[in-house]
Amino acid sequence: MSDYKKLSHTIYHCKYHVVFCPKYRYRIFTTDVAAYTRQQIHQLCRQKELLEILELNVQPDHIHLVLSIPPKDAVSSVMGFLKGKLALHGFQRDDRFGKQYWGRHLWARGYCVSTIGINEEQIRKSVNWQEKKENELEQLQLEL
Repeated sequence: MSDYKKLSHTIYHCKYHVVFCPKYRYRIFTTDVAAYTRQQIHQLCRQKELLEILELNVQPDHIHLVLSIPPKDAVSSVMGFLKGKLALHGFQRDDRFGKQYWGRHLWARGYCVSTIGINEEQIRKSVNWQEKKENELEQLQLEL
């Protein structure tokens, strides 16, 4: 239960692995740009309430993130926020981006996302256990 977080009416465990890359998969994240991008991602995630970075890896041509996102926020809105703000900050910081990405479109259109949670087998066992306990309780009440 320690991995679960709480909102006022919700207990959740929502973790996502997200991968996104710049347009044309250019290798733009050199040492200085990668460090700046890493710092900006941390800063932007602190602006969003309850958004937490669990892992971050900036490769030369893509970014891996493991995020804990509360259920009140959609993954698509978080990614739109991150990609949009990172693009704005990147174009303001580095003139090379304006030449390389002439339409001021830094990121490829989509991203890859997968959920991370307790494994399927564990969930199936829990559901079956709950059903078994419910049936036992019903039998006990019928006998009384």
